[in-house]
Order: sequence, then structure tokens, then C-alpha cells
Amino acid sequence: MNQTLSACQLEEAYNTCGTAVYRLAMVYLGHRADAEDVTQEVFLRLLCRAPTFADGEHRRRWLLQVTANLCRDQLRGFWRRRVTELEDSLPAAAPAVIPASADNWGLSFPTQGEPPSGNASPEELAKYDAYYLGDTTQKVIYLTFDCGYENGYTEQILDALKKHSAPAAFFVVGNMVETAPDIIRRMAAEGHIVGNHTYHHPDMSGISELNAFQRELDSLAELYQQTTGRALPRFYRPPQGKYSEENLKQAQALGYTTVFWSLAYVDWYTDNQPTPQQAYDKLLPRIHDGAIVLLHSTSRTNAEILDDLLTKWEAMGYTFASLEELPGV
Repeated sequence: MNQTLSACQLEEAYNTCGTAVYRLAMVYLGHRADAEDVTQEVFLRLLCRAPTFADGEHRRRWLLQVTANLCRDQLRGFWRRRVTELEDSLPAAAPAVIPASADNWGLSFPTQGEPPSGNASPEELAKYDAYYLGDTTQKVIYLTFDCGYENGYTEQILDALKKHSAPAAFFVVGNMVETAPDIIRRMAAEGHIVGNHTYHHPDMSGISELNAFQRELDSLAELYQQTTGRALPRFYRPPQGKYSEENLKQAQALGYTTVFWSLAYVDWYTDNQPTPQQAYDKLLPRIHDGAIVLLHSTSRTNAEILDDLLTKWEAMGYTFASLEELPGV
């Protein structure tokens, strides 16, 4: 395991989840010699994505269900029958609600090949012109890329998209526009959406004043206008997926559609890139109808596999659509 919890984090985990979640994880993983380490990894992942519920019992139920899903991913062979028996005894998962306080966007994948559950439901997000899923009645994929800076791979990504006639959205920050203006102009010229990822890439969930929130978005929009001569499309993605209900209201008031995602993987560590096979193992089994896919343009692996990845998805019957084709946009 690459990362374990500190004593402070473990204490926070107990306070957040209660010992019931820890015991459940240990039961699921008790047949493994490394059960203690894997249980800590489960807690680490939970702490990164547990939503805030006004009702503590709803929070506990959600955590129990997600723990079951995370632990199940670690199991194999004969143990699966025991997992099914244990899951039958779990309380039903509570409906997710949008947190009033700061939160990180997170996902749970109960069933392979099906749309995941998010921190908030599509219906709740729709109240604020926000999405994490597209049209789930169609075999369609919405490709999106987060672009913090140019790492030498974006043009290769654009080449692959052009080869497949696949529209995409590139969520950019100020540094990307300032240091790679020709690439930004190419994105626009080739029909891709260039979306607002803020100018400085701060934690926007900590910004409660509309004026401060607006400055981050307007500064990027103005820079894009100066660089391309075009108005920036009104699509917004919160940096690091950190958001609050107030942020969603602020973005909506400014005329933006907020776009989260329903499929992503750890591709952003430039000094520890996944292998192509590791990327396929994450991106192929979990693709689903209406998926909004998040990839990072700084990833060498993404640039190397994108042509083949799009080919594989096409072979599975998928087509690619622009965020402008999201239902209701």
C-alpha cells in the first residue's frame, strides 16, 4: 500500500465513521494477512470522499455501504458468497444530498458498467445547472480534460481527438492560457469547448463572497477572450472537485453550467504515471452510458493511449458528444 493513515487521521476516521465501519472492513478483509493495512486504505479513501449529511444516521449508512463496495473490490474467489450475505444485512444507502459546507466530489461504483453514485444525485445537481452524468439512455461519452499547465502532451491528445472526430472540453487555468496560447487557440479552432477551471486554481469551496468567486472566473474568461478573440464557453469545473452548495448557486448566478465527472482515475502524478494496462483496467470496465470522463492533459499515459482508448470505446458501441449536448443545456 502506498499510503497509510496517521494516528490523527485514524482518530478522525473513528469520529467520522464510528467503529462499525472499521469492524465491517476487518470482517470483509480478515482472511488477508494485510487486512489491517487494507482497512486503513479503505478509511483513507472514505475520508477523501464522504459527503456531509445533515442526518448522522444517513451518513453512517452511506459509509457502511461504500465500505462494503471498497472492500468487495479487494476480495476474490470463494469469499464473494460471504460478502453477499453480509451486504444483505446492511441498511439501505441513504440518498445523497448537496452539502451546505465544503466537500470533495466523489463516486461509488456499485455495479460495473453502470453509472456510479455521486456525492449528490443528478436530480439535486440539476437544480443548480450542474452535472456529473450525461444522457444515460444512450451509449454516449462526454470527454473532458483538466489542464493546469502544458506538459508537452496536449497536442498529441488533440491529434487523437481529431482522428476520431471526438469533441472534448478542456478546463483550463490562467497559467495554461498564458504559457500555451497557440494550443488554446487550436482547441477553439478545432471545435472543442474551453471551460473555466478558474484563474488561480484555488479551493473555491472556501470562497463565500460572490464577488471573490466571480473574480476567479472572470479573470480567466477575460484572458481567454484576449487570447482567442472568442467568448469563453460557460462551463465551469471546481478545482480539485471541491465545492459547496453556495458555490453551485454562485456559478449558476453567473450563467455557468458546473461539470463534475462520473469516471476518472489517478493520472495526475507526472513522476508516477500509470502503465497503459493500468489505465485500461480502470477506464474500460467502468465506462457507462452517459459517462462524463475526466482525464488530465498533463499525463504522458493519457497521450500515449488516447487513440487506442477511443478505438476500444468505439468498439464497445460508444460515440462521443460535446457538453453542449448534455440534456437540459
